[in-house]
Amino acid sequence: MHIKKAHIVLVIIAALVAGNSIAMPHDTLTKKDQALFADDPIAANLDSLSHLNFFEKGYDYVKSPYHFTPDSIPWYSDKVFNDRMAKMDANSSFGFAYNDVVKEYIEMYAVRKRTLTSRALGLSRLYFPMMEQILDRYKMPLELKYLAVVESAMNPTACSRAGARGLWQFMYTTGKLYNLQVTSYVDERNDPYKSTVAACQYLSYLHGMFNDWQLALAAYNCGPMEVTKAIRRSGGKMSFWEIRPYLPRETQGYVPAFIAVSYVMNYATSHNIYPGIPNATFFDIDTVCVHAQLSFSQLATYLNVPYSEIAYLNPCYKLGVVPYSDEGCYTICLPISKVGTFVTNEKAIYDLARKDTITSQQMLALQQNMPEVEYHRVRRGEHLSSVANRYHCTVRELKEWNGLASSDIHPGQHLMVYVNRRGYKDNTAKKGRTTATNKGYYIVQKGDTLWHISQSTGVPVATIKKLNHLAESSKLSPGTKIILASK
Repeated sequence: MHIKKAHIVLVIIAALVAGNSIAMPHDTLTKKDQALFADDPIAANLDSLSHLNFFEKGYDYVKSPYHFTPDSIPWYSDKVFNDRMAKMDANSSFGFAYNDVVKEYIEMYAVRKRTLTSRALGLSRLYFPMMEQILDRYKMPLELKYLAVVESAMNPTACSRAGARGLWQFMYTTGKLYNLQVTSYVDERNDPYKSTVAACQYLSYLHGMFNDWQLALAAYNCGPMEVTKAIRRSGGKMSFWEIRPYLPRETQGYVPAFIAVSYVMNYATSHNIYPGIPNATFFDIDTVCVHAQLSFSQLATYLNVPYSEIAYLNPCYKLGVVPYSDEGCYTICLPISKVGTFVTNEKAIYDLARKDTITSQQMLALQQNMPEVEYHRVRRGEHLSSVANRYHCTVRELKEWNGLASSDIHPGQHLMVYVNRRGYKDNTAKKGRTTATNKGYYIVQKGDTLWHISQSTGVPVATIKKLNHLAESSKLSPGTKIILASK
């Protein structure tokens, strides 16, 4: 349906008064652009934040000149968007421009996925100060920090369908080119600091090739060869918007998404969007060197820090273990309130940890059981049972993984799926069994070892052996009650 401009204005005014969201018409978009938004990996990145448990309840309502009601979702005329974009462009070398494709991405971040945008805003307090320091060191525009929102929605554990990982979504080979090491223990693509350094080096190289930041961003997404081919097919044009029709479909939305993110991050409060409150900000954490192998569960126990918080602050350690190497120390990121405790009791922590050393066999079991997350975009006609059949799981598991209260799903929705069935079942089984820990004991399951019980309950192996008078060679029979705390 075609809607006249005068009618659009009346709809916008009425919606602003009522505090309602507005579904902007798609009439001005080409069929190719409409297809672009139908299956958008950038939207999937935002969706991944819905499963991230790193936030306190509520939002940080920063001082704002606007007086919106909490449920108000404002929208503005094209003139307002144009004026704001012009102000941004005057202070940047990126060439910020407003058009219908950019508008669609603004609508995605500011209306359809505004709750997830608030989470990305909250995470920016953890990562933007670090990114700005590195960008400044490389003498690069600070606006490049917004690219991490497009790439990963500021989620350092993000993994794309193609296998790109981390805040900056490095593929394995590109990460290797920029010294991001991947081993059985560590994946430095997930290291916020090291991956930001690598991203600055790569973007600097791409800008040197094209002498244009928009083309450099496009090349970051699809590779410099694809941009070079698009330039040739366009007849030698050297601007993103002129070569856009010749670029891969995903890249056609990449630069518009970057412009939209830059806008929303700068004008969030005018859209009644406020940062979700993260458990830690940049100024609440610090790093320390580790001089012996430590597991996250050991650190959680010794420092009284939730395992999930240690895991989120240290996403580069694939197996929840900080390894040790004679060639140089590994670092661990901790809440600053716990750094003093760690440093003061470092020797005692290492001594206790050595008694709970993880064997190579246990490490191999961990690697085999690590679940891989994939995001499935629901297509027209699909239902939960058909998705479950495709991924060899159950409808109940799909609902559990995605926090679904009913079986209703809709086209375009992204569902989180654990593709390593064995790994997920092992983990969920452990979660179910740990409910008994509230009563101070644990019921042994088939295949359990002391180390497995320690990982599942957070109680060190040495403590379990002492409380239950167990020797290293003691066999555990299924059904045995293991005491976890002294009475």
